[in-house]
Amino acid sequence: MKIRGAVLENIGSSRPFAQSRPLTISELDLAPPGDGELLIRIEAAGLCHSDLSVVDGNRVRPVPMLLGHEAAGRVESVGAGVDDIAVGTRVVMTFLPRCEDCAGCRTDGRMPCVTGSASNNAGTLLGGGARLTREGVEIKHHLGVSGFATHAVVDRKSVVPVDDDIPADIAAVLGCAVLTGGGAVLNAGQPRPGQSVMVIGLGGVGMAAILTAVSVGAGEVIGVDGVPDKLAAARELGASQTFSPAERQERGVKADVVIEAAGNARAFEAAVAATAPGGVTVTVGLPAPDARSSISPLGLVAEARTIIGSYLGSAVPARDIPKYAQMWREGRLPVEKLISSRIGLDEINRGMDELADGNAIRQVIIFD
Repeated sequence: MKIRGAVLENIGSSRPFAQSRPLTISELDLAPPGDGELLIRIEAAGLCHSDLSVVDGNRVRPVPMLLGHEAAGRVESVGAGVDDIAVGTRVVMTFLPRCEDCAGCRTDGRMPCVTGSASNNAGTLLGGGARLTREGVEIKHHLGVSGFATHAVVDRKSVVPVDDDIPADIAAVLGCAVLTGGGAVLNAGQPRPGQSVMVIGLGGVGMAAILTAVSVGAGEVIGVDGVPDKLAAARELGASQTFSPAERQERGVKADVVIEAAGNARAFEAAVAATAPGGVTVTVGLPAPDARSSISPLGLVAEARTIIGSYLGSAVPARDIPKYAQMWREGRLPVEKLISSRIGLDEINRGMDELADGNAIRQVIIFD
């Protein structure tokens, strides 16, 4: 079938992206779903720093590639062997499919799926190969989703069904920002009642961590970012204190659980330094592969501190997405407050500029 989507032609284009236009809105051919796959009509897709990191070259992926990994939509058809999701079901896309059989899948979310990671790196679906072409040329899939398009073919293990009362834009944000930021709090950090939580880096993932920490009744919830508007937004989400990085360092503010969501080597160092004795540092940001940090091992030993790496919030999507959906349903996790704006697919290059400039928490593309 013919679809319309945003294809990244080259990585590392110059700013502003609204002028260099690294993403081309193209007509593509999408093959029907194979065994264990589904055809999804995309309803909403969020712009995330993981998309930006491919556009700007911090995360090298094969191109041309149809980007987008945080999305939700309706099932339009299913391939052979899919008998547990009906046509018409709303689903949340997850950017790390789990084969449920490898060593990584046996760690209850602590480690990524080995098979899913390999297919993501290759730009294929979990079952292998691509389902996208443009004028006969293969187009790579982004993290098994490629959600910046009117339709997508994905593996059954790349989606989680949700009830119709979860709006499409909320469902989309559950699939990455909330799964990663919320999981950094609940799965990795696991603050005990009354313990303080600090989040360094207040993008979509960091704000989701703030929202989750507030929702579960953590003690002090502290936001740290260099953008004043984001500090104000964190306070609106319930953060009890906010600081610029310089202010936090000057005042020596620390917390029991510190989540680094900036994807920056210096932010990671700051997160370790801001962790109280006996506390936990959780790093979920994705810096450039060659980034390096310097920390004191003595501080870890003498103060019994722990550092945890958490990919996708150490999540098991099939377990965690329904939990966050229920928290939203009960009014405890107002995910809609994370959405800065709703845009059209044709605005995607400008949206990447907004993301790079730190002007947005979550922009969501709405497909009519």
